[in-house]
Amino acid sequence: MRRWATVLAVLALVLTGAGTVSTAAAAPQTTACETGWGSMAKAAPGSMAMTGSLTDVRTGRHACYDRMVLDIPGMTTADPALYWVQYVPGFAHPPSQTGIPVAGGAVIEIEFTAPVDDSQYDVGLADPLPGLDFSGYRTFRDAKFGGHYDGGTHIGLGVRATLPFRVMVLPDRLVVDVAHNW
Repeated sequence: MRRWATVLAVLALVLTGAGTVSTAAAAPQTTACETGWGSMAKAAPGSMAMTGSLTDVRTGRHACYDRMVLDIPGMTTADPALYWVQYVPGFAHPPSQTGIPVAGGAVIEIEFTAPVDDSQYDVGLADPLPGLDFSGYRTFRDAKFGGHYDGGTHIGLGVRATLPFRVMVLPDRLVVDVAHNW
């Protein structure tokens, strides 16, 4: 008889709503973000004689970082483009040192040894990179083309502030991630 009394009591609580758990008091779920990338220059030896060319630049928003992807078909992880990525006090066209304004609290210069395929990616010196819209991005603010010089292609990436970043070489692309926070 005691068992039936317990079952009826539980059933009464459920039917009246007294036995429901409030979700409003639950702690919000947070994403654990890696922040150990640092903000120092990142470089990797690679090929000066790249067979691939830059055909597109894409960006994406993630929970912990904003991402820029440089599409370089033909590049492999075994034979990547040589790259140098670093914060700079100002972005400029390398041979002339003509300043190119890039919006943001800090500027990352991305240099890599792959030419631009003008037939697929039409961009001129000091132009904003085509097809990119940074509305809604937490970190990215602007991106400008710095031209070619001495076998290297230069891109200025404007970010909100000096934040940690990482560079990855993947098949057919070079990836730059910039964290939202330290």
